[in-house]
Amino acid sequence: MKNEKIPEMYSFSLRLKELRKESGTKQTKMAEILGCTPNHYQKIEYGKINVPSTNLMILADYFGVTTDYLLGRSDNRKNL
Repeated sequence: MKNEKIPEMYSFSLRLKELRKESGTKQTKMAEILGCTPNHYQKIEYGKINVPSTNLMILADYFGVTTDYLLGRSDNRKNL
């Protein structure tokens, strides 16, 4: 399974990239927000690295969406 994306990671990476682009935020800024290198963030966005729950919460808060939306478990961006 080398370099294969897990389906859940793929949904997450697609949504993360979509939200970042919608907000006009650069990958370098996202890396700064998460306290990682731009290369590490890029790997997150490509679905090669699983993020800790604390980073997931930071991302959800930053983009104003639910963690379930980010993870592809819901199509609702906000809680009902």
